Amino acid sequence: MVWACLALALVLLAGCSSSVSSRSPRTQEAPPPQSAPSTPVRESPLPIPSEYDRTRGEDASLRETTTAIASLNRSSPRAGVERRVQKMPVDSKRTRIAILLPLSGSNAALGKSMLRAAELALFDLAGPNFALLPFDTKGTPTGAAEAAAAAYDSDVALILGPLLSTSVSAIAEGARARNIRVVAFSTDRNVAGRGKYPMGFLPRTQVERVIAFARNQGLMRFAILAPQDAYGYTVVEALKQAVEKREGVVTRVAFYDTASAMDTEKLSAIVRDLADYDLRKEALEQHRAELELMSDEISKLELEGLEGQDTLGDVDFDAILLPEGGDRLKGIAPLLSYYDIDPKRVRFLGTGQWDDSTIGTEPALLNGWYATSEPREWERFVRRYKERFGASPLRLASLAYDATALAAVLVGTGATLDDFSLTVRGGFAGVDGVFRFHGDGLVERGLAVLAVGRRGPRVVSPAPTNFSGS
Repeated sequence: MVWACLALALVLLAGCSSSVSSRSPRTQEAPPPQSAPSTPVRESPLPIPSEYDRTRGEDASLRETTTAIASLNRSSPRAGVERRVQKMPVDSKRTRIAILLPLSGSNAALGKSMLRAAELALFDLAGPNFALLPFDTKGTPTGAAEAAAAAYDSDVALILGPLLSTSVSAIAEGARARNIRVVAFSTDRNVAGRGKYPMGFLPRTQVERVIAFARNQGLMRFAILAPQDAYGYTVVEALKQAVEKREGVVTRVAFYDTASAMDTEKLSAIVRDLADYDLRKEALEQHRAELELMSDEISKLELEGLEGQDTLGDVDFDAILLPEGGDRLKGIAPLLSYYDIDPKRVRFLGTGQWDDSTIGTEPALLNGWYATSEPREWERFVRRYKERFGASPLRLASLAYDATALAAVLVGTGATLDDFSLTVRGGFAGVDGVFRFHGDGLVERGLAVLAVGRRGPRVVSPAPTNFSGS
């Protein structure tokens, strides 16, 4: 089978193509047992089909093989998205899918990388009845609204994108008025619902996963040092909920101003307080003074053992969450060590922002845990992307691949592009692992937990491969 068979698999209701359009959209987060269809729900991702086989019944609702990529497209892979769009006849019966990306403006590089990823999915998975139409949002809400208007004029059945939450909000009313669903690339949960499905990596999901793993390893007390912004507040709330759910305790919460995050003096004061450094240093000095008054050998040995120490006693947390990335993270981590938050005694935890190949260059972060997608499929995707385009994809490009693949599979199976099809209980499996949408528009993802290493991360807790039992 081609790599595409493994790249994104749709978990479909057996025989659903003939009835999916007649069902009402679901509004609950998960379907109640009594409303489940009479045919069984497949809970494990299956190989991607080249088309839906309507003749083989429930036991063979998905084909076991795929045809070659070139025959799926009926065109040369070198043609590109733009050429396919230009060649599409006016009276085409193909299902048209819009993808709204910032192809100009400050996020143009990301937009173009995502478009290339969408093109790759197009050639991997799309059948002859599928057409992808790219529109430039210019990286602004106004540009997104204009792009959406052009998409409506092109009679699209589904919108993929846009990237930013403000742009998603800008197109929401128009899409809803036309009964068009939006699978956006935003990470803002506030734009979800009423036909909008942001598929970006939500901080809450990442925090939930890494805290669950940490609690399973016996860590009980948690602290957090977060940016003082909307993202930071979201992560703090997610931490509190995840820890409380597992009967742990959050002992410390500290914020830093993002505008001065690289100001070592200001950040040092915050970390110093977080570590109770002054109290622990005072405790050490007092204990040394007491030992110096003693003349017995045990006291002398203990005094010698305190040489080189700056503080006495441990901090009141077993792990600290650092929801930061890049240079800021690499600036914060060594400060924690400097103020005696010892990474050998306190586990450093992170979010998907730690998904950075250079993170292992900071010694304080080594062996830290963070939640993200399983790296194996991403690495395979990167190789194929580089083979085709001669450059590496930007990290969010996989969202465009998975969204395009999802749309191509749904169109190929004959499913109606509505809430019911998008919220199929078994979900989808893509480059970034298994995921599914709930009735409230929020995405649920199966994430792995990785540990930071000098030569790259290693998986310490694999991602689930399906949503069975949930």
